[in-house]
Amino acid sequence: MSVPDYQTIMLPLLQLLSDGKVYTTRELIEGLAGKFNLTGDERKELLPSGQQPIFDNRVGWARTYMKKAGLIESDKRGTQKISVRGLDVLKQKPSRIDVAFLEQFPEFMEFRTLRNSAGEEDTMPEQHGNKTPEELLEANYTSIQSDLAHDLLDKIKSCTPEFFEKLVVDLVVGMGYGGSRLDAGKAVGKSGDGGIDGIIKEDRLGLDTIYIQAKRWEASVPLKEVRDFTGALLAKGAHKGIFVTTSQFSKDAYEHANSVKQPKIVLIDGAALVSLMIELGIGVSAQKTYKISKIDSDYFEE
Repeated sequence: MSVPDYQTIMLPLLQLLSDGKVYTTRELIEGLAGKFNLTGDERKELLPSGQQPIFDNRVGWARTYMKKAGLIESDKRGTQKISVRGLDVLKQKPSRIDVAFLEQFPEFMEFRTLRNSAGEEDTMPEQHGNKTPEELLEANYTSIQSDLAHDLLDKIKSCTPEFFEKLVVDLVVGMGYGGSRLDAGKAVGKSGDGGIDGIIKEDRLGLDTIYIQAKRWEASVPLKEVRDFTGALLAKGAHKGIFVTTSQFSKDAYEHANSVKQPKIVLIDGAALVSLMIELGIGVSAQKTYKISKIDSDYFEE
């Protein structure tokens, strides 16, 4: 089955705690993963940020919401057990526990009121499809980044060949190659054919060189272009090459690049190009930053 949403996890989580024992968060996650028969791959699915497994995150929010409703209590950090109210709820044999169910408890409504008064967006299932707050935040972030990448690629395609040369120099220097910006700028940008060709230092000491070719194409870059690039590398005795395009590479072009062991060839298509630019802050600027904090439990330990 797929990873259950955080509201679907609530009842099984409370049932798992019904024996009255104290459980660590990790024990809850492991127990619930077995109850939902999750595969290893499903357990490894990460939030878009790559910082936490989706299932772990959803178990955490199911626990938090029920704790706010008084169904779960904690004696010390990282542990939880069922409360008297939680036991009473299980005696009612509910078919499901979700946000709507928890709204019968004053403590939970107070929690919701505090969140709304702080300007936080609500997470009602009918509005957001059972996503946790982190999932909502990251989904919106991913959408914004996707729109930015699309607009950025369109902008690059509208620029002059000379500007594209500068962009590629900024990119390789930003990734730590090319020595200094001045050195890379002198070595790159000699072809004048709508793209660039050049040899740059791999590092500031010039211990190796990297050959660069870039093409502002709309159509998919065919095998012939990458094969010719390989020949140029061999003719120059180069060991490494980077081929940058604003479009895509054909499947056989990728297969060829992967099959060539020497020289080593890296293909950067339009999607990878704008992704690297966003990561390195090239051609983009931050508009707003959100700082997300959590309680430092160590600070409160006596």
